[in-house]
Amino acid sequence: MTDRAALRSTLETLSTERVDPAFADLDLLPTGDQVALMAEQAAVAAQAVAAAGDSIARAVDGIVARLRRGGRLVYIGAGTAGRMGVLDASEIPPTFGTDPALVVGVIAGGEQALRSAVEDAEDDEVAGEQAGLALGPDDAIVGISASGRTPYVAAALRAARTRGALTVSLACNRGAEISVDADVAIEVVVGPEVVAGSTRLKAGTAQKLVLNTLSTLAMVHSGKVYGNLMVDVQSTNEKLRARAERTVMHATGCAPADASRALADADGSVKLAIALVETGLDVATARAALNDAGGDLRRALAAVRGEGAADRRDGAAE
Repeated sequence: MTDRAALRSTLETLSTERVDPAFADLDLLPTGDQVALMAEQAAVAAQAVAAAGDSIARAVDGIVARLRRGGRLVYIGAGTAGRMGVLDASEIPPTFGTDPALVVGVIAGGEQALRSAVEDAEDDEVAGEQAGLALGPDDAIVGISASGRTPYVAAALRAARTRGALTVSLACNRGAEISVDADVAIEVVVGPEVVAGSTRLKAGTAQKLVLNTLSTLAMVHSGKVYGNLMVDVQSTNEKLRARAERTVMHATGCAPADASRALADADGSVKLAIALVETGLDVATARAALNDAGGDLRRALAAVRGEGAADRRDGAAE
């Protein structure tokens, strides 16, 4: 059997590559029915993510443990999967006020592949291995592949594992090849696509949902969220400055003028402004309390008030 024939045989076993007869009349349907079908199948992606909840939770705890050791979260993928990783990583600094080096997206083929297809890049095992070897024992890598067999991603996971990094795989087929080299295997089984083999559809949606969950909850566990409020958001435009004021008001119950004054005193830091309003401390003392608590507002407030600092997030794996 030739290599291409072997690959064709392999692809035929993957649910994401199947041609589903249920969608055979897609091009004949009225537009409204086509829209309804697309929406229905997008809901399937969300259901598949919920079904993988246990493995996603294990991945979150493992990632948090590495971040607490000073490591990074690195997404690696090719094509749509790689773009999903880069997109999610790029949204973390403005949302949670992090260093851009904390959560990183790496795509096969580099920057060009973000806007133009570099289809052969996914087969470059050497590049994947080099990407994986750049990680260390304090890092976590999430290898993303709809098929679960992308050579670039598989090589990256294998190499990262030899370096002691936490390896997480994210595939959209059961029994995926990349699951073998993962400490935590997330398999979000979405089934055949409406347009056969177009894994930017349900598979891409499922990938984005999983990555949203991994990164957001990692930031929650890292003290970047107070309740459900973004307290480390960067106020870089008028909308975000207005949101910062509203966040201080929601967290403390203070008046708009008090929120505005606290933010001015805190140089725009929502977290510090809340601490000022809640404790009545001066800026230097409140900032020191936050620093002592590792930037965790809830723990800082508990320490200032002399309360116990019990924290549900301490269940995260170390």
